[in-house]
Amino acid sequence: MEKTKHKKKLGGYPAVGVVISITLALLVTGVFGILVMYSQELEDQIRQNIRMQVYLKSNLTETQRLQIENKLLSQSYVDKAHGRGVEYVSKDEAAKKFIAETGEDFVKFIGENPLRDAYLVSIDRNYHSLTEMEKIKSDIKKMNGVFQVFYVEALIDSVNSNVTKIGLILIGLIAVLLVTVVLLINNTLRIALFSQRFLIRSMQLVGAKKWFILRPFLVRAAGYGMLSGLIAAALLWSLSNYAQSKIADLSILHSQNSFLTLLGFLLVLGMIVAVCSTFFSIRRYLRMSLDQLY
Repeated sequence: MEKTKHKKKLGGYPAVGVVISITLALLVTGVFGILVMYSQELEDQIRQNIRMQVYLKSNLTETQRLQIENKLLSQSYVDKAHGRGVEYVSKDEAAKKFIAETGEDFVKFIGENPLRDAYLVSIDRNYHSLTEMEKIKSDIKKMNGVFQVFYVEALIDSVNSNVTKIGLILIGLIAVLLVTVVLLINNTLRIALFSQRFLIRSMQLVGAKKWFILRPFLVRAAGYGMLSGLIAAALLWSLSNYAQSKIADLSILHSQNSFLTLLGFLLVLGMIVAVCSTFFSIRRYLRMSLDQLY
């Protein structure tokens, strides 16, 4: 009786171990995916704040000012994806903001407001190279009624340089991580299926066709992959909510659409890798001789 139980135990499929291993692999992938998502959101937020400051000449009429505004709005380089793309700041508004931030009433000290009416022009990210920014600056300066155009060159250069470096590093890490995850899941399933090799051979000996043998194993692998993906997604959701509750302003970088896409990717990745690994492992056992199975 004990021998029978022992044989059954040896031939059993370690379902719990397989699910745990796949879940951990997907969870690590998910955590890294969140870091990538946050880095992209941070880049987007920085790029949204890249603006041209267009200062107007004094004593322009309302009609002249609106002509400049409409001309700016018609340009292809203006980013209208996050608002109008062109924001008007009067010299009085600028003075009030400066006084509120510094606590110094320079208007009262000087006796007049030396600031100028201005437009803050959001620039589309496709034009964020220094060459394109200089072309835009030159183009705006030629408009009638424009006094001066300014943007922070150092910020543009820094953002472009760092984004390129970080992008290359992330691509390398993603490639290494995905290969590691695929190998880990593949090895886990190969070890699990090793205990099923004689069952596979028995089915083959009684005349079962290849796909008849494969089907139940592939369905089970897909189920384990889906279950692991769901568990990893639930854990990742909990970790994300916990991190946002503990770290101030982290929610600003959290994109719900990107996060749901990541969770869906984990679910699909778990199923695809599990099914493919199972398929190739069983096909290998089907081709082995009895001596090789031992």
